[in-house]
Amino acid sequence: MTEPTTPAAPASSEVGAPAPDGSAPGRAPAADGDAVPGRASVAGRAAKARTTRGLWAARAALLGPGVVYLAVFLLVPLALVLSYAFFRRGRFGGVVHEVTFENFSRLADEIYVQVLTDSLVIATVTTALALALGYPAAYAIAKLPRRWRTVALVLVVLPFWTNFLVRTYAWIVLLSTQGVVNKALTGIGIIDKPLEMLYSTPAVVAGLLYAYLPLMILPLYSAIERLDDSLAEASVDLGASKASTFWHVTLPLTLPGALTGCIFVFVPSLGNFIVPELLGGGRTVMVGNLIRDQFLKARDWPFGAALALTLLAFLVVLLLAQSWASRRRAT
Repeated sequence: MTEPTTPAAPASSEVGAPAPDGSAPGRAPAADGDAVPGRASVAGRAAKARTTRGLWAARAALLGPGVVYLAVFLLVPLALVLSYAFFRRGRFGGVVHEVTFENFSRLADEIYVQVLTDSLVIATVTTALALALGYPAAYAIAKLPRRWRTVALVLVVLPFWTNFLVRTYAWIVLLSTQGVVNKALTGIGIIDKPLEMLYSTPAVVAGLLYAYLPLMILPLYSAIERLDDSLAEASVDLGASKASTFWHVTLPLTLPGALTGCIFVFVPSLGNFIVPELLGGGRTVMVGNLIRDQFLKARDWPFGAALALTLLAFLVVLLLAQSWASRRRAT
């Protein structure tokens, strides 16, 4: 006689069927690790937040001293001096804290307009000459064998190892009527009597060019050294001449370095007062000399501050224009 079969228990995977352990119907029992993901994500976010806070703390610790130093010893004094531009000069010098815009209206006087114009012309000519001389020099250095590049760059920056005032006085020895240049030209027979080269605008331009030419060469060298030579080779292979390759390939790719070098030369040339004082002999007055005289000789701090603020505003606009041009070329 056959025994009756016991019906099989329903599978736990059947939809709607309760699981043997009393868990939700239609679901397998949760493993030990299944409850962890929520906690793990919370822990991960907390760890990430701690890491971010740590990075910000490290950045603050590294940048803090420099920012405090700049704020205390540069920004605050600069703001105080520039604020004098809106005050009035006292009868015997000093600053009277009465708000006025008279200092800025004086900038429209013909003598000050002429000084500002001369300063812009001299700085522009110096920058143009620095670009004309610096580009070939930077290109030649970039194409040297690697072991000779370092030597060439050291020679470029070598003048910076000497005091700026000493370097300027050296030009007096060179350009004076009894200087090296006049004696050499007289000895060769090119001239009969010494030339008046010193205490002139060309002497000022020569001094500024000598002082700031390395600041043009270095960014140009950096831009040229990063050039991919295969681009110029491809241009030549496609039938372009060397001149066309330079104008359409090399120059556009190195233009950011050229713009940076122009800023590095133009800005200090515009505000320099040592070179015009020593090599110009009082005949060439630039805005830097004018600002220095207002603070130290005329004791007219408000007008000197107005001149400085005007110069600073012009330079800020120039830097913003250079930055905008660089970003536009990058896009």
